[in-house]
This record gives sequence, structure tokens and C-alpha cells, in this order.
Amino acid sequence: MPLLSLDGLHLRAGPRTLVHPLSLTIESGEQVALIGASGAGKTSLLHGLALALRPGAGALRFVGQDAWALSHRDRHRLRRELMLAPQHPPLPPRQRVVTAVLAGRLPGAAFGQSLRMLFSPSADQARLAFDALDQLELGGRLWSRVDQLSGGERQRVALARLLVSKARLWLVDEPLSALDPQRAQRALGVLRDAARAQGRTLVCSLHQVELACALFPRVIALRDGHVVYDGPPRGLDEARIAALYAGQSDEGSPPGEAGGDGLGHGRGGLHGHGQGQGPGDGNSDGTGIGIGTGTGTGTGTGIDGEPAAGVDGAPTPPQAMCR
Repeated sequence: MPLLSLDGLHLRAGPRTLVHPLSLTIESGEQVALIGASGAGKTSLLHGLALALRPGAGALRFVGQDAWALSHRDRHRLRRELMLAPQHPPLPPRQRVVTAVLAGRLPGAAFGQSLRMLFSPSADQARLAFDALDQLELGGRLWSRVDQLSGGERQRVALARLLVSKARLWLVDEPLSALDPQRAQRALGVLRDAARAQGRTLVCSLHQVELACALFPRVIALRDGHVVYDGPPRGLDEARIAALYAGQSDEGSPPGEAGGDGLGHGRGGLHGHGQGQGPGDGNSDGTGIGIGTGTGTGTGTGIDGEPAAGVDGAPTPPQAMCR
């Protein structure tokens, strides 16, 4: 029996269609990448899979149970079996990192255990959080406050929360958007290895087409809310990828990883050196989103004192990424 089965699932926001009716199955332990331009429906599909968005039509079955035919209490219980890591984790700024990570253990935990994790983690609980953070090169941040972290560090804290969770289904939305390319690949490798070792099912949306094709055995491509490809990456040739992003060059190419982990104080994004090649998203001075027009790299000092590479403008188009 598949872990997930979608039968004509149709996701809407009022009169607007987010994801057109689709049918597919995802097996237990499978690893799936979602690709497509911004606005293609990747995040909406993840929210639908997370039972955070009620479908306008169709059915979503989790281990054979029609999730939206269940009572509210039973559906809430079912949600313990899955966890969504959003692109911008809603972490309380004054919360300690150890507590933010251990929140991944809260679903299904006893009341006493929950209080302990939230207010005074035991040595074993702190070790669990440290081990997850250490895999993501954040072990030294265990007792830091969230508001002391860069954007990339916050994203990795959200991934560490996944690593400690007991959820069977991991849903991850753009986990690499604030990371430099090398650290992004390492973080994604940790996530995939942990999912495989723990027998978890991983569904991850990515703008980095080359990583999706290199690291995931199954790729689902969306365009304008339609699934236009579902299969192994070898089936995504240059023509198919060009068609996937055609007419959406400002959104279709993976956005620049501006600022990287130097988001707090770095000038790696907007102020890179190089020749302009068109618009791209870049974090300017670590204070928000700016529009960059260069393609070169810049460096900045991250919040923990390490250099942070940033790239502004559109990087290499994805047409030739899959082999």
C-alpha cells in the first residue's frame, strides 16, 4: 500500500486554482523532488500533502485513510505522521535553538516530556538536538537564541527539527534558498541520508534543478499548477526543461543564493562583482530582499564570523542541468 495516494486532488484558494486535479502515488521510503518556476504550485502541493490546505475536490489518502473524510480529531492525530519544513521557518526570535529543534519531537509526546523539552531539556534531549545540528554544521549554536542566527542557519535549524522528529513523511519547501551552493549540497545530502537511514519518505521542492536531477531518483515538474513530468531525472532532457521554464526566465532559473549564511551582516548578495545578465533576487546588507543585476560573487562576514558567498542575478540557466 502506498504511503500517499492522490486521486484527482484539486487545490484552490477561493476561485483561483493553485494545483489542477492530479493523481499520483508516493511509496514509503521514496525520495521525490518537486521542480518548477516560482508560482508553479510546488508550495501549494506541499501544503496539500501536509493536510494544511483542504482540497476543493478529489481525495488524499495517507496509508489508505482518506484524510479529509476523517473527523477533526482523527485528522489531527494523522498529522503527527508528517512534518513540513517551510522555506521561512516561523521560529520565535527569543527561543533557544535547542528548544526549536526539539519541537520536532512534540507531536505525540507526553505532557511532561513536552514541558521538559520546551523549558528545561534533559541531557539526553540536548544531546539529541546537538547531534542533529552537528550534522548540519551548527553544533556550536545549540544554546544560541534564534534571533542571533542568519537566514541560512535558521533554515538548517528547521532541517534539524526534521531529523529529530518521528514523522514518517518529511515535506521540505525550498530548504536551500539562503545557503551557499557548497553548504546547500551538504545539507541536502544529510537530509537524504537521514531519511534513508530512518526509513522516512522525503518530498522536497527545489529551484536547483541540477541538484534535483543529481540527488533524487524521482522528479515531479510543475508548471502553472499542472504536473507536466513525473519520472526519473534521465527523462528530463534539455528540451523538456526549456519548455518547463519557457516564458518565465525571471522566475524559472534558480534564484541566486545571495548573502548565503552571512545574511546577518554580509554584503555578499547585492554588491557582487561581475557583468549584469538580468534580474535576480539578492539579500542586500542582510536586511531583506533586494534586486540584483550582476552575476559575480561577493563576500560578507556572517553572524558567526565566517565568510558568506553570495551570487546575484540569474545563474546558469537550468536547460543543461539534467543528464
